[in-house]
Amino acid sequence: MSQRQSWLEGWRLLAALSLSLIALSLWIASMRQFEAEGVRMVIRFTARSSLTLFCLAFSAAALARLWPNAWTRWQCRNRRYLGLSFTASHAIHAMAIIAFANMDPSSFAEATSAASYIFGGIGYAFIIAMSATSFDRTAALIGPPAWRALHLTAGYYLWFQFMVSFGKRVPAMPLYAAFLVPLLAVMALRLIAMAAHPRGRTIAAG
Repeated sequence: MSQRQSWLEGWRLLAALSLSLIALSLWIASMRQFEAEGVRMVIRFTARSSLTLFCLAFSAAALARLWPNAWTRWQCRNRRYLGLSFTASHAIHAMAIIAFANMDPSSFAEATSAASYIFGGIGYAFIIAMSATSFDRTAALIGPPAWRALHLTAGYYLWFQFMVSFGKRVPAMPLYAAFLVPLLAVMALRLIAMAAHPRGRTIAAG
């Protein structure tokens, strides 16, 4: 395990996850001959893969503080690349949404609203801003205080957006409540870590 973790780091991790997401998305779409229903399946798949990658990145610093071990140190060390993999997942998600809108405009109109455009657009703007400042040079350009403020605000906004996106489906599909569990767990971990290490509250921006 330690050898696999030491190899699966940094850019290799990002490449492996991104290529896997692309391959799985193409395979899922092909199950319905790349028609609208197949594209909708890709939208659902990438929403869930994005949730998983977001939670891994968003919980990394808290877990490393609370339970330092080989896995949590690896997770914290690679949270930048987990975050960029989240960006890749959500980029595929966006392309699938665009494809669905072109292939089935009437169904797309029924599934969306003005609020989804506004809040979804804000979410994507935050994702782009976080990704652009996930490199040493760009992070240095805006400075540590601005970087922390951006990543803190964006992280909590995206957490809230995931809660709303999955939570609003629970009344019609109760099993969607399972997707709220990791989000609530991540928030609890961050709050516990901040309470346990009050001088290290910049963990919230991690």
